[in-house]
Amino acid sequence: MPYKLSASLIAHSSDVRALSSPTNDLILSASRDATAILWQKASPDAPFASASVLRAGSRYVNSVAYIAPTSDAPKGYAVTGGQDTVINVFRLDAPRHGPDFSLLGHTENVCALDVTSGGTIISGSWDRTAKVWKNFALAYDLTGHQQSVWAVLAVDEDQYLTGSADKTIKLWQQHKAVHTYEGHRDAVRGLAVVPEVGFASCSNDSEIRVWTFGGDLVYTLSGHTSFVYSLSVLPTGDIVSGGEDRTVRIWRDGECMQTLVHPAISVWAVSSMPNGDIVSGCSDGVVRVFSLSEERWASDADLKEYDEKVASTALPSQQVGDIKKSDLPGPEALNVPGKKPGEVKMIRNGSIVEAHQWDSAINSWQKIGDVVDAVGQGRKQLYQGKEYDYVFDVDIEDGVPPLKLPYNVTENPFSAAQKFLESNDLPLTYIDEVVKFIEKNTAGASIGTGSEEYVDPYTGASRYRSATSPPSGSASNYQDPYTGASRYTATTTSPPPAVASQYMDPFTGASRYSGAPQPLAPVVAAKILPLEKFITFKQANVSAMQGKLQQFDEALRNEISTSSLALYPDEVTRIEEAFDYLNAATATPPRQPTVILTAAHVETIIQVLERWPSLQRFPVIDLSRLVTGFAPEALEVPGLKEKFVEALFAASEWSASWSLPLPKPKETNILLLFRTLTNVFQEKISLSGTWNRKVLEYLGQVPYSSLNKNHRIALTTILFNASCVALRTPVEKAFSDQLIILILQILESENTDSEATYRALVGLGNLIYASKVQKLPSICQSGEIMTRVQTLTTTFPEERVKNITQEIVVLVS
Repeated sequence: MPYKLSASLIAHSSDVRALSSPTNDLILSASRDATAILWQKASPDAPFASASVLRAGSRYVNSVAYIAPTSDAPKGYAVTGGQDTVINVFRLDAPRHGPDFSLLGHTENVCALDVTSGGTIISGSWDRTAKVWKNFALAYDLTGHQQSVWAVLAVDEDQYLTGSADKTIKLWQQHKAVHTYEGHRDAVRGLAVVPEVGFASCSNDSEIRVWTFGGDLVYTLSGHTSFVYSLSVLPTGDIVSGGEDRTVRIWRDGECMQTLVHPAISVWAVSSMPNGDIVSGCSDGVVRVFSLSEERWASDADLKEYDEKVASTALPSQQVGDIKKSDLPGPEALNVPGKKPGEVKMIRNGSIVEAHQWDSAINSWQKIGDVVDAVGQGRKQLYQGKEYDYVFDVDIEDGVPPLKLPYNVTENPFSAAQKFLESNDLPLTYIDEVVKFIEKNTAGASIGTGSEEYVDPYTGASRYRSATSPPSGSASNYQDPYTGASRYTATTTSPPPAVASQYMDPFTGASRYSGAPQPLAPVVAAKILPLEKFITFKQANVSAMQGKLQQFDEALRNEISTSSLALYPDEVTRIEEAFDYLNAATATPPRQPTVILTAAHVETIIQVLERWPSLQRFPVIDLSRLVTGFAPEALEVPGLKEKFVEALFAASEWSASWSLPLPKPKETNILLLFRTLTNVFQEKISLSGTWNRKVLEYLGQVPYSSLNKNHRIALTTILFNASCVALRTPVEKAFSDQLIILILQILESENTDSEATYRALVGLGNLIYASKVQKLPSICQSGEIMTRVQTLTTTFPEERVKNITQEIVVLVS
């Protein structure tokens, strides 16, 4: 007897993200509509109905669990968790407007919950921890995962399993990790106990694995075609799974026995009842119950309506593979039985491509939808442990890692573009180009037949449509250095917005985005000079940087020829202290570091830079960038900056050949050197000593034509920051003159990149302004300044270049 639809429970207005069905008469569902709902039957033969709506705030509710009845709560408790980071507990016998208990401790989204038979709660969060709560108070912190904890499972009162985006599963005895299970190739999303065997896990790698608690892999279940989000085990021992391919699958003895296709984008959650019924929660906001028992099946009319909904669904072509319509068979192919449950066959029915799936329970092909082309990827993507509809790999030059651009369809593309630019230290002038790129590449498949398009408010799959979408310009190149300073540019300079904005960023010249049309009016350019807001390069994935450095150290240590180059014990200690400091400084919100970085830590970095081979130096130079950015006081020891600067230039092979193409290690190391020096020139930096003149002397030696665009922007940012120092505190005229000469050399050489030109011009303007205010002797080469800046507007006709050159001319005159 096959499973068939028993009931559709409709009340949620958004994704049903989590379920619990502890009895045959009770279901708890959690949704991104910011509610959890208690569904109950008034009698065994009555239908499920919404008995209570549980609400604790306005953020998404992403997890739910059930605590069995106690003397204090004769109907038990509902436990919910979500984006507000709070775990809320509600009594079900007398639900109030708010929770009876609120458990505080997590710092990010609570995405997983489970409860033991004794009422102990275990929670998992994007903050990379799981927590155990006894008597509604924190008992243990389970720390050890490197990414979000997406799945938790209570084995008994003192043993717990956790699954993470770091691809591992951990078994805990109270607060101690006693075993780590490795094997999944992507984030672990669900866990379930398999009686007399061990447990099962599911993952974004589309596989289900069954393990013994000792760590042996019993078998792997393959059949899902995308992420597998949730698992449950039936009273018979059969396994139930749900995932992004919009199916619920029932598995027995390693084989898929039945596939239940849903008329939705995602099956987020599955749960099983004591009577063997299956409950699913989907992206369409509907809770569905499926049953083996014929007396609990829905009416024939409801079953027919459900099948029609499934058949009318539009499937993205990515979900079923590459399609060549001319090679597809006609409807006669459906006369041949399928070879296995869940097998998908595509046929050509006139001009339409239909997808049919073999249902072994009824020995027939069932239509599951029409196949449509879709630009999107057809599945959720994980980036830094979190879900996105799209994570674009931006193609860059050979040998350079691609830049990641994450995007959710419900985001305003302008907001997403702004975050992308800001997180990668890029000018906001490119925001329109990034928006065009996003809009061009995020067309999705429509699900359902109605005219109203469903949009997942969190990670759902639905395309963004602006009111009017301008045609995309031809895309050009992304440039991406090691830590992500790249930018999107078009083959031609973007025209200024047709609608004038009343605001202009004084540095980038970017106008703020406004969705509503503004009346055309003359715009008076904002005064740019003086501009003394320092630019820093502080963005980083500290754990990834630390892992790479440790990997290189291990490789050096394990080779006889290079073992002497590996870190010494005291160096290991100081490097680990530096990373601990940076992990605290870059946390959200920042934490108080347990150690203060000192000159000893900088000395250690210098020693490693001087000793390690060129190919392995880049994480050490990048560590220098963050230390100067977050702990500049560590450099404030007489003579240390001079030593530090010399080590950085030597490590970057500054004196080696600059002929093109540059070796990749040198190209990367030079970029990181420039970013480190940008961070050195900060607000409270002391210019005492000779180090600052030495920096300018070295920079003046570089053949500018050998630098790529990112090098040039980083280089001119150093000079801009140095000009900001001159605005804040008087500097020696020799330093100011040397800086001006270097800027003029760049302005003479630069004829393609307007951003580098603009930064150099603002730096030049700052220096001239500072000399006027501080009544210094006349600026050097004032005649050359006039000649050079007045010719730039021909090469770079942008309004911002015109405005800054006009201000400089007025200052020099």
